Amino acid sequence: MPLSRRAVLLGAGAAGGLILAWSLTPRRFAPPLAPGPGEYAFDAWLKIGTDGVVSVAVPDCEMGQGISTLLAQIVAYELGADWRQVAIEPAPVSGAYANAPLAAHWARFWMPLLPALADAPDATLARRFAESESFMVTAAGTSLIAHEAPARAAAASARAMLCQAAAARWGVAWEECEAQGGLVLHDKQRVSFAALVGDAAALSPPDPPVLRALPPAERPSEFPPGARLAFPRLDLPAKVDGSATFAADVRLPDMVFAAIRNAPIGDAVLGQWNGAAAKAVDGLVKLVPGKDWLAAVASTWWAAERALGLIAPRFKTTSRAETAAIDAALRHALRWDKGEAVFSVGDPGEWLAGQYEHASQYRIAPAQPAPLETASVTARFAEGRVELWLASQAPQAARQAVAAALGIAAERVVLYPVPAGGSFDARLDNDHAVKAALIAKEIARPVQLIYSRWQEQLTALPRAPAAALLGARTAPDGTLAALKVRIAMPGTSTEMGARLIDGAPRRDALRAQSRFDPLFTEGAVPPYAIEHVLVEHVPVQTGLATGPVRGNGAALGCFLVETFIDDLAQRSGREPLSYRMAMLGHEPQLAAVLQRAATLAQWGGGQGGTGQGLACHRMIVAGREGRIAVVASARRDEQGIRVDKLTAVLDIGRVINADIARQQVEGGMTFAMGLATGSSSAYADGLPLTARLGMMNLPLLGDCPEIEVEFIDSEAEPFDPGELGVAASVPAIANALFSAGMGRLLTLPLTLEQA
Repeated sequence: MPLSRRAVLLGAGAAGGLILAWSLTPRRFAPPLAPGPGEYAFDAWLKIGTDGVVSVAVPDCEMGQGISTLLAQIVAYELGADWRQVAIEPAPVSGAYANAPLAAHWARFWMPLLPALADAPDATLARRFAESESFMVTAAGTSLIAHEAPARAAAASARAMLCQAAAARWGVAWEECEAQGGLVLHDKQRVSFAALVGDAAALSPPDPPVLRALPPAERPSEFPPGARLAFPRLDLPAKVDGSATFAADVRLPDMVFAAIRNAPIGDAVLGQWNGAAAKAVDGLVKLVPGKDWLAAVASTWWAAERALGLIAPRFKTTSRAETAAIDAALRHALRWDKGEAVFSVGDPGEWLAGQYEHASQYRIAPAQPAPLETASVTARFAEGRVELWLASQAPQAARQAVAAALGIAAERVVLYPVPAGGSFDARLDNDHAVKAALIAKEIARPVQLIYSRWQEQLTALPRAPAAALLGARTAPDGTLAALKVRIAMPGTSTEMGARLIDGAPRRDALRAQSRFDPLFTEGAVPPYAIEHVLVEHVPVQTGLATGPVRGNGAALGCFLVETFIDDLAQRSGREPLSYRMAMLGHEPQLAAVLQRAATLAQWGGGQGGTGQGLACHRMIVAGREGRIAVVASARRDEQGIRVDKLTAVLDIGRVINADIARQQVEGGMTFAMGLATGSSSAYADGLPLTARLGMMNLPLLGDCPEIEVEFIDSEAEPFDPGELGVAASVPAIANALFSAGMGRLLTLPLTLEQA
């Protein structure tokens, strides 16, 4: 939707007007940015000070993905600011920053009866919903899709106003002026933003905003690893020197600290507990019980944790999550239950009737997000109002959940966003914020709740477990003629929607696991030209609450399809690369990515003993497309599975910041190594059997391979690469291990027992 002047700024300067966002009817928002002394607010996106500093609002949760730098870079480029004078500021919760493309992508959650009316990226209904619900969710790689255009429009309007102010001084046309490096220029005349901002704020920008001819972009080939960066990350210096403020760094007057014990996974409530056992702990303030948890509050976190260790609260349970029962339910559903089609083409029923020529059965264990920072929040309750210092990917949902728990209006919940020390989608859940608010209200003092690693492992929502059956029929020459992908798993996206959109508690949201979930399972739709294809989902109720984890359905589906395709190539005596290329005539971009990755990695054909494997994937989110191909070199030695090298080539459209894009891919590929070899847990008596990070078989620094990343030059709209590296790396590693002499690995995580 093009922005007009009315959608940029009404009124003048620091106190001026209302920001407008137009849909079917106009919806008004108070100016979300609060200017300080000597600052002027331009739209919801930026402020300029009389010292020349440009402050850019960041509405997304910064969790290491670099979105704060990307948005600041977009504004700085369009405005013509000096990068040395650009700062970032977390944005408050406001409909002005609504993520309408994600609302459209998730339309089936909030508009389940007729999602097709709102699932287009520019759908008016999706925008109205996102604005009215202050839908500022950071997920699914949609931040740039949602925010690049309005941030550019705001910066372009501010640039025009600065040029108008300078032109009035010089008696020239403002269109003849240029802004760069924090200065407005005309011939040999120049004046700083700092000197102009007061006059500029009283002017009106052109309608519509006049954008620069070219959007912000970098050619990755011009910024190889180690090169001097045009836009270095703004968040890194504070993280390196320790001055960055996370939720656990907040200190308030009279603040105390809380530790917690949560119930086992299942239907459980708090049972008996002996508070007298903790009286000997110095600094203990109070014990606060909840329905299914017990918290200890003390002068230090360690004292609170020690108190809970002495108390050892018990929980009454009627059902508990058990791996054996979950696996049995998945196997039964896969064999007997009716599935619903996610994707169908041709006549797969006719072609795949009876026995498959080739079939493989897969087992996918639940995968933990395991962020480095455990769930942490600081809360203060006073006079019917609660303040939260919280890292949240869904801040408005956090406010609403806390308000419902305390019996107050959501407007009485104030959230101060802080960065997350990693998330991998764990911070889409806000259960810890609710508990911290309840504790703060009970003790009438500010409190900081920090989960121990054990409590993080217990309460974090894992990626859903699954069982899958892939079957195929081939033509006489081995060409794949028909493919069926049948996946039995909980409706994990619908479960997430029940929690995040409907505000359902975890126990109630479990009922949504029995619903059809095309969003999570669409990652199993193959990118290849196959005449007959059926992908179907069999919903299964498991009793294990699940949630999104980095890579999500793309990582699960790509593993299934790409290892199966590799197996078909081997069985037909075909080389894996050429086997895939023969089915990509309709997909020249993916074919080019795959071919380039093979060349870059010096692909040796993937024959037995080479230890090379490849995989490719295409993702479509909110109308944007991203493609990746990965070649892995892996082997088995006395220490287990070893990955020696990962080579990736991506087509993600226009790259805004080459260094951050490369970081995202490298981080995703390293995360994928964890998914390949660990990141999982079995469950017994409702408890995960992996209590610490050291038990999860995650890659250590010495395990990290050489990683080579290359991007295809493209003018298409940018696609976030954070999920792509996760998706294609796991099957590439599995295929490499097969070519290294191990058996075909059909279980995640990959284990030597399968070999």
